[in-house]
Amino acid sequence: MTSPATHAISINPANGETLSALPWATPAEVDESIVLADAGYRQWRNTPVAERAEALRAVGRVLRQRGEEMAQMMSREMGKPISQARGEVAKSASLCDWYAEHGPAMLNTESTLVEDNKAVIEYRPLGPILAIMPWNFPLWQVLRGAVPILLAGNSYLLKHAPNVMGSAELIGKIFNEAGLPAGVFGWMNATNEGVTQAINDVRIAAVTVTGSVRAGRAIGAQAGAALKKCVLELGGSDPFIVLDDADLDIAVQAAVIGRYQNTGQVCAAAKRFIVEAGIADAFTRRFVAATEQLKMGDPLDEQNYLGPMARFDLRDELHQQVQATLAEGATLLLGGEKMAGAGNFYAPTVLGNVTSEMTAFRQEMFGPVAAITVARDADHALELANDSEFGLSATVFTTDDAQAQRFAEQLECGGVFINGYSASDARVAFGGVKKSGFGRELSHFGLHEFCNVQTVWKDRR
Repeated sequence: MTSPATHAISINPANGETLSALPWATPAEVDESIVLADAGYRQWRNTPVAERAEALRAVGRVLRQRGEEMAQMMSREMGKPISQARGEVAKSASLCDWYAEHGPAMLNTESTLVEDNKAVIEYRPLGPILAIMPWNFPLWQVLRGAVPILLAGNSYLLKHAPNVMGSAELIGKIFNEAGLPAGVFGWMNATNEGVTQAINDVRIAAVTVTGSVRAGRAIGAQAGAALKKCVLELGGSDPFIVLDDADLDIAVQAAVIGRYQNTGQVCAAAKRFIVEAGIADAFTRRFVAATEQLKMGDPLDEQNYLGPMARFDLRDELHQQVQATLAEGATLLLGGEKMAGAGNFYAPTVLGNVTSEMTAFRQEMFGPVAAITVARDADHALELANDSEFGLSATVFTTDDAQAQRFAEQLECGGVFINGYSASDARVAFGGVKKSGFGRELSHFGLHEFCNVQTVWKDRR
């Protein structure tokens, strides 16, 4: 009989059925994965950048060929609505194409201001990179880090979330079918102890983590003790600010998508809706009405926008946060309950009259729950937005360009999205400040994060 103590268990959250049970890697198996990643790196680093780029373009082609299989796997393992899963596949394949086309130039030698161009900057790989990735975007989270890391000449060793190990295995097959050398992309089903073993192994050069604040704090401390670079992309409680002059139609539509896509299980999702007083009642009425129209059910049914939450324990935690917020004086405008049945469904929920002292404002709500707070004016909205330990991204709806620029300058976060909900894109940097972490993914910043930025100075006399 299998148990979480001995196996990583994947449970279909739509019906509670066990999909798979994979034994945890032994210390010897973790070491074997590191040996392979190190050997892969030593071959891959000497592969010309143009060839590395073409290999990653091939990853995109194979991913498109196996796209439906990948999408179905994500839907079964973590409940992602199938249309959104297909979108994740398409986005990930496009990422491969973008870096294959634009990435090599970002690794070119850069000149400096030293006389006669005797000093230049070179971008060298670091070595095998350990990646600890979450379940909410089982493919995109992996590829948005792996593709630039591999293009730079590093190898990539994935430790995926236990409930999506089927996705991890399939991603590994896709990289293998694309023709990358053995060990360049690898994965292991490691426990926390296995992760510690890998971080402390001299062959692992650096660590990248996407996950909770708790996980980031633990892994970041271990990486620091081992004197290894790490990038942390952690939690978020992103403000969605609606000022009095906003286009209400566009704002409401974006608010619904920004909060409820992926069943609300997005680190950079809109979570705290901060609405200026003059438009608060109208926004709230229309937002609640639009949320009521969302269809929830089997994630493999294309008609459903909302699926189950990925893990039963997280649904229980979310419900406790909702109940705590209501006990603190918030108003339940919609939902607020765990749905009956074997599936892990939570009703799309809207909380009104939320103040800055309440649970839903202070904590990250990782699920289909929106919290609406009324601001006295624009300055108060900005104050409320920054009143958080998180700083991942923020959204501002206003038709005043000067006001939008002022908010962008004052908001304490890694990304500001004006008149549109937050998103990640290969062309721009993604990451946060405060307890949302540090370091950047995507664009040239993500490519250079895991490079040895080396100065080469000739004839220095």
